[in-house]
Amino acid sequence: MVTIIGAGPIGLAVGIALKQKEIPVRLIERGCLVNSLYHYPVNMTFFSTSNRLEIGGIPFISHGHKPTRSEALEYYRRAAESYELPVHLYEEVTSVEGEDGNFIVKTSKDEYPSEKVVLATGFYGRARMMNIPGENLPKVKHYYDEPHAYAWQKVLVVGAGNSAVDVALETYRCNADVTLAVRSGRIKNTVKYWVKPDIENRLKEGSISGYFNTEVTEIRENEVDLLTPDGKTTIENDFVLAMTGYEPHFDLMQHLGIELTKDQLKMPVYDNESLETNRKGLYVAGVVCGGMDTNSLFIENTRVHAEQIARHIAEKAKAS
Repeated sequence: MVTIIGAGPIGLAVGIALKQKEIPVRLIERGCLVNSLYHYPVNMTFFSTSNRLEIGGIPFISHGHKPTRSEALEYYRRAAESYELPVHLYEEVTSVEGEDGNFIVKTSKDEYPSEKVVLATGFYGRARMMNIPGENLPKVKHYYDEPHAYAWQKVLVVGAGNSAVDVALETYRCNADVTLAVRSGRIKNTVKYWVKPDIENRLKEGSISGYFNTEVTEIRENEVDLLTPDGKTTIENDFVLAMTGYEPHFDLMQHLGIELTKDQLKMPVYDNESLETNRKGLYVAGVVCGGMDTNSLFIENTRVHAEQIARHIAEKAKAS
């Protein structure tokens, strides 16, 4: 039995690859199925074409050239159903005890004996916090859903990447009074090329207010403090949409005994061919392999991890 921690696209892909080799699997997910995709903005369209998001040899047909969030949710649900993957939802892994061939995976609900364990938790499950007073107020959101709720409200968007730019433009076009706070001196070059001129023009004409080289220092019920190059500024505010990025569950990896690189990327250490970590019998898969480098690994270029892991586990089982 192989326990897969995480039921996102790559976790599902690993489960399918193992089942195809007649290796029994169990998937444990702390949220809903493909929890990360579920928390994407409601109207989001993927950057990738649908064929690059396919798993298990199941065709992904979308209505447009690039699939939407709702199409992806349905596709991965149907993929899990098609292969009859045993997925435990809303169950959080707390520890993995034992050793290769004789693990015990403990969760918030039960304990499961497992010969191998695969960690496929991605990085979108945990928001990167600003760690400032007031960040825990209900009006502060680290996940964005859709713009209607912010109509006619004073909205502060924090960040300079694709998510922040999309949120600023969408809420602005829903008649929100939008301010953008950016720690650096400009919008990121990685912002989609067809969107970047739009946000730059809105900032230039003043439709969206912009503070650059600026940090948010405190959030209160009706206002926000900003530290700008000209000193402290306080602005009226109804909502803070903190698009500050996300990070892997480093504490879980360390708790599981997975070695991380000593640099700022904090990547898990693993074998490039098998994806087995320093803890024998425990593998990593998907974007979690990139640590803090969240711009290089995606669904489309980590799908291969599923076959790599399945092959290695099958070969070890045959050898024993």
